[in-house]
Amino acid sequence: MTSGGSFYITTPIYYPSDLPHIGHGYTSVAVDTLARWHRQAGDDTWMLTGTDEHGQKMLRAATANGVTPQEWVDKLVEESWFPLLTTLDVANDDFIRTTQPRHEERVKKFVQALYDSGYIYAGEYEALYCVGCEEFKPEAEIVDGTGPFEGLKVCAIHSKPLELLQEKNYFFKLSEFQDRLLELYKTQPDFVRPDSARNEVVSFVRSGLKDLSISRSAFDWGIRVPWDESHVIYVWVDALLNYATAVGYGDDPAEFERRWPAYHVVGKDILRFHAVIWPAMLMAAGLEVPKGIFAHGWLLVGGEKMSKSKLTGIAPTEITDVFGSDAYRFYFLSAIAFGQDGSFSWEDLSARYQAELANGFGNLASRTIAMIGRYFDGVVPTPGDATDLDLRVQSTVADAAAAADAAMTAFRPDEAIAAIWRIVDELNGYITENEPWALAKDDANRGRLSTVLYTAAEGLRALAVLLSPVMPKSTATLWDALGAPGELTAQPLRDAGAWGQLPAGTRVGALAPLFPRVEQTA
Repeated sequence: MTSGGSFYITTPIYYPSDLPHIGHGYTSVAVDTLARWHRQAGDDTWMLTGTDEHGQKMLRAATANGVTPQEWVDKLVEESWFPLLTTLDVANDDFIRTTQPRHEERVKKFVQALYDSGYIYAGEYEALYCVGCEEFKPEAEIVDGTGPFEGLKVCAIHSKPLELLQEKNYFFKLSEFQDRLLELYKTQPDFVRPDSARNEVVSFVRSGLKDLSISRSAFDWGIRVPWDESHVIYVWVDALLNYATAVGYGDDPAEFERRWPAYHVVGKDILRFHAVIWPAMLMAAGLEVPKGIFAHGWLLVGGEKMSKSKLTGIAPTEITDVFGSDAYRFYFLSAIAFGQDGSFSWEDLSARYQAELANGFGNLASRTIAMIGRYFDGVVPTPGDATDLDLRVQSTVADAAAAADAAMTAFRPDEAIAAIWRIVDELNGYITENEPWALAKDDANRGRLSTVLYTAAEGLRALAVLLSPVMPKSTATLWDALGAPGELTAQPLRDAGAWGQLPAGTRVGALAPLFPRVEQTA
């Protein structure tokens, strides 16, 4: 339930070497919807996203393109990653880049504090390294190559050869935190969600933790280690710290106290970094661990995880240019159980768009407002005494609003949308059952017609409020057409289920189709 307290939520910061695909968009709209929900429910909400711009992979890409690393990341962020937020209507409060001075200076302070506390030491390291993952790979993620890579060890994730690296590095004493991490998972069973992710993390930590190499000396594209500038900080340590540096760690204690700790939503492929390494680093620094880590599943296309290298990457604009951003947001958040893998297909998207958005929600809105215009000169009528049919609608709205709030609080936007959609289905059935077009033929039924159309309009009012975090554009259009008082995003979400908030006498306006027919060709 919402409390009015701090709700700080983050996406992972994205590695901008590849163009954004619908997997990145999925994470972003999920976090944005959760943030919008809590913000409108009265919580002190802050949403962070951003880009992770250091590391060997980025350096090589810049070199291949004949520019400096900074020029390369500037181009990628400006041309691809900032526009993604606009394309998907993401209302983030901050966007952090790991090349920003505010981040770099605060990272140095954090790492220096760990060093001064004795949690970092120098040592030699030799291991197989994946440039794509920017990670020394554990045995479980090393496989024998096939085809052109036969005889080589390759990354199980990228299917590319690993590099054997031997360096003098600095190490973080991660192994010292095994028992404390296991106690954290035990005492806070919802620290990692869903349960499948939690079980994976617990099993990994129980199998034993090794100290973590936190610096690199073979290249210089990164944040310098403050006590030894011949090293740069390991890109994952640099990246994880963004969640703290963005809200003032090291420079703005008041802001940090207000915001921290955070909820992190990540893809399951980077779960261990967030659920093992990150809380251990925070423990070593004497800081609170995150409020929770939620690992969502992969988007699958043709049975494979989204990947540009395997040609399964689909740009979000390929969908939004046809169906619009609201349909994108609705589809991915409702069609996939959040926390599980989900398959994308154009056929499924098109079918859901037509059935649920155009014919379900959109048609409900259009015909309700049209009938108020036709039968009451565009003025919301005063309802009469409620019958059992009317009370059933009121009960559905109240129950759906409460269920949606509980689901959003549990990081299940899919369940929240399913709860809200019960109102859509109930209202469509209610109109069919009451036949306002038939009631309008006899003046003796005028009172009943007033009640039916008020009930439908008030149900739409609740739908606009409850769906606004999911589909901000179409709900804003509907809100304006209803003539409802105040700004939509200022309507308290937890009061959305209270009946009778649309004043009788309100004048409705024209409403173009919220989800017009599309010619889908993909």
